[in-house]
Amino acid sequence: MITHWLDTIDSTNSEALRRLPELPSGTVLAAYDQTAGRGQRGNTWFTEPGRNLTFSIILKDLPLSALEAIRLNYLASVALVDFLDVKGVKAQVKWPNDIYVSGKKISGMLIENTLGPGGWVAASVIGIGLNINQREFPRLALATSLACCTGKEYPLEASLEEFLAIFEDLLPRLSDEGLMGRYASLLFRRGVSARYHDLLSGEEYEGVIEGVEADGRLRIRDLGGRARLYRFKEVSYLL
Repeated sequence: MITHWLDTIDSTNSEALRRLPELPSGTVLAAYDQTAGRGQRGNTWFTEPGRNLTFSIILKDLPLSALEAIRLNYLASVALVDFLDVKGVKAQVKWPNDIYVSGKKISGMLIENTLGPGGWVAASVIGIGLNINQREFPRLALATSLACCTGKEYPLEASLEEFLAIFEDLLPRLSDEGLMGRYASLLFRRGVSARYHDLLSGEEYEGVIEGVEADGRLRIRDLGGRARLYRFKEVSYLL
């Protein structure tokens, strides 16, 4: 993969989408300062300039249909957990793709796909924000960073290259069923009874996360034995 570092940009995902026709697969755009980072469903990603990783990976002509594009989420999530594990930090995936350490968010992502003929994924932009050296998070009560977890500082460029090496090693497994199983095994609160808010019905209930369906929906089994399936923004976690 070839990485291009930008001093300041509104959003690496936005820039990648603007330049998508000219940039080859495997291009990575990274920014020292991202002024308008975007998260899932219109959320904003705030980051201290020069302290964290904000980057987007461009992949093209993937062997995935639109329904299989969720595998990119599995791939990136597992790669992030593996990167943190190398640093001695145990992380989990708060469905669908927030990375948590000891109940605090350390990373998030936004994946934007374009479809080609036949409904196949023509290109994907995988945008990732990973907190590396930031120590204080005034806008986020439940946030952490690699430096907060280990007490050490990390060079951004080298850290990104380490992550990309892990990501590339996992890429051939994109169509491997084992990838979904590994992702499911890393889910935050998996196998633990906890409370949830069904945003469709307004109901609050206790249940256990069991895993994910083939289409990426989260499966929670309530105490009455009913399996409840959710898409993004259809359920929230209660403390």
